Amino acid sequence: MSWNSQGGGPWRPSGQGPWGQGPSGQPPTDLEDWLRRAQESLRRFIPGGGRGGFGGRGLLLIVLAVALIWFAFGTFYTVQPNEVGLNLVFGRYTGKTAAGLNANWPWPVGEVIKVPVFDQQITEVGYRSDANAIDNLAESQMLTGDQNIVNVHFRVIWQIDPAHPEDYVFNILDPSETVKAVAESVMREVVGLKTIDGVLTTDRTSMEPDVQKRMQYVLNEYRAGVLVLQVQLQSVDVPAQVVSAYRDLTAAPQDKQRAINDAYTYANRVVPEAKGAASRILNDAEAYKSQTILDAQGQTARYNYIFAQYKLAPGVTRERMYRETMERVLGSMSKTILDASGAAAPVPYIAVEPLQPNQPGAAK
Repeated sequence: MSWNSQGGGPWRPSGQGPWGQGPSGQPPTDLEDWLRRAQESLRRFIPGGGRGGFGGRGLLLIVLAVALIWFAFGTFYTVQPNEVGLNLVFGRYTGKTAAGLNANWPWPVGEVIKVPVFDQQITEVGYRSDANAIDNLAESQMLTGDQNIVNVHFRVIWQIDPAHPEDYVFNILDPSETVKAVAESVMREVVGLKTIDGVLTTDRTSMEPDVQKRMQYVLNEYRAGVLVLQVQLQSVDVPAQVVSAYRDLTAAPQDKQRAINDAYTYANRVVPEAKGAASRILNDAEAYKSQTILDAQGQTARYNYIFAQYKLAPGVTRERMYRETMERVLGSMSKTILDASGAAAPVPYIAVEPLQPNQPGAAK
């Protein structure tokens, strides 16, 4: 059934169109005027100009084509390898999808939020790593357990938890600021448990995993959907006003240890030398003692032996002792032997060489 603006239609008497004047001859309302203009615009896109009964079928085809395009292009979506897709239907979370081609209800029924779960993010606390290296004292100044102030610069490397990306999207308003606030709070707690000497020297290596563990616990309690990968201390310093004093304080244990090492080195060198000298003196004394004792024992045995022989033959023993004594005394001297028996007079002769060489101390 068709209609036109000049003749009547099935829904009105002749002379009264739906966008013309009413029965009382009043002008059309704004709503009727808008509907008339929309109808005229639509007829230009309908095959046959909206006449001959084909307009309804053409409109239906257009509606079906638009619905098909809407469904086809709005249903399927692609998730990148570093992402996880979160499906929403009428604003309600229904599940997550992995990387690849996935489907969900098209807009406005459904919606997809793609979350880069494998992208690492860095949160800096106490400083900003820009060209000016700005130091944020409000964040960096912390109080140690022994009531001293230190400036702590550190950064947190984190990412969205692939197992719970929906917590990251829906449970916290500003994830980056939340991570920063938790990191600063936990670091202040850990620094407050340490002394300033430990924070500046020996405890730095143990602070990083401790802060990471505590941060992860707090974020899990918040159900923030954040995975803390690493905490890195960039610098731990005292305030600039007392840097020189604390440098001396830091160097004092090193100087002490160096002095102790020097003392041990000297002791290790001197003590063995002293022990060696003492051992040598003791060995010499023992040797002298043994030699003296053995000499005395030998002299005693020799005396006892001579005395025993003397008792057996006193004359022979005296003669022997006399000869041995003279042999020792005169053995090294030049001697001249004369025959004192008087049997013959001495025969003079002229010696070619002197009988007694002139030697100092020689007997004449």
